[in-house]
Amino acid sequence: MIVCKIGGAEGIDIDSVCDDIAALVQSGTRLVLVHGGSSKTNRVAEALGVPQRFVTSPSGFTSRHTDRATLEVFEMVYCGSQNKGIVERLQQRGVDAVGLSGMDGRIWSGSRKKAIRSVEGGKTKILRDGYTGVVENVNTDLLHMLLERGSLPVLTPPAISHEGEAINVDGDRAAAATAAALSAEQLLLLSNVPGFLGDFPDESSLVPRLHAHDFEVAIEHAQGRMKIKLLGAKEALDGGVERVIIGSATTAGCVRAALEGRGTIIE
Repeated sequence: MIVCKIGGAEGIDIDSVCDDIAALVQSGTRLVLVHGGSSKTNRVAEALGVPQRFVTSPSGFTSRHTDRATLEVFEMVYCGSQNKGIVERLQQRGVDAVGLSGMDGRIWSGSRKKAIRSVEGGKTKILRDGYTGVVENVNTDLLHMLLERGSLPVLTPPAISHEGEAINVDGDRAAAATAAALSAEQLLLLSNVPGFLGDFPDESSLVPRLHAHDFEVAIEHAQGRMKIKLLGAKEALDGGVERVIIGSATTAGCVRAALEGRGTIIE
C-alpha cells in the first residue's frame, strides 16, 4: 500500500503524476492519491475579490487563515476543478478513479480549532473566526471498500468536524494520517522541490536521507511548507509507516523516481 500526496504549488506536472499513478495501479499496486491546490486557490480568490491571509504560528508553521469566504473558494478549487481534473486524467488512462473530499463519508474527521495563535509584527494574536482543524479519524472502511472494488481514491481537503462543519486541514498531515490508518508501507510527499534542502533554495544541498533523531533540527531549519512536510513525515513514521519520501512532482517519471529513492528518504 502506498499513499501519494501531490502538492498544489506552481510547477506540478499533473499529467506526469497521473501517467505514473496509472501504471502503478494497473500493475496491481494498492494506492491512495491525495492532492492540494494552493496556487490555484490564490488565483481564484484574487479573481473573486476574496482577500487571502497567511498566518505563522509561534513555532514557525505557516498556514492559510480560513474564514468562511475563503473556505468556500477552497472547496470550489480543491473539491471542484483540481479534484475532478485529476479524476478525468486518470479515467483517460484507464483508472477507475473516485474523487472525494475528506468530508465525503467522513473520510477525514477531527475537531475544529476554537482559536489559533498568529505571530504578526513580533506580537502574538488570537484568531477565532477560522475553519481549521487536524485529522483525528480516517474512515478506513470506506477506503478499503473502494480499493477492494479496484477503484483509486483521489482525496482532498477539507475534512469534516465532529459537529459537521467543513474544516481546512493540511494535506501533507492528512496524507500522513491516511497512510498510518491504512498501514501503508510508503508515503510519498511530492511538490515543486526535489526534497529537503539543507540550504534552501539551493537544490545541490538536497539531504538524501534523514533519521528520526534528525527531525527536531531539520524541522527547525526547514523553510516554508517544508516544515509541515517534515511534521507530516514524523507523524506517519510514528503511526507505523515504514518509509516516507519527500520528492519532486515536476518532471516525467516523478512518482517512479521517488519510489526509487530520489529525494529525501526518511525511515
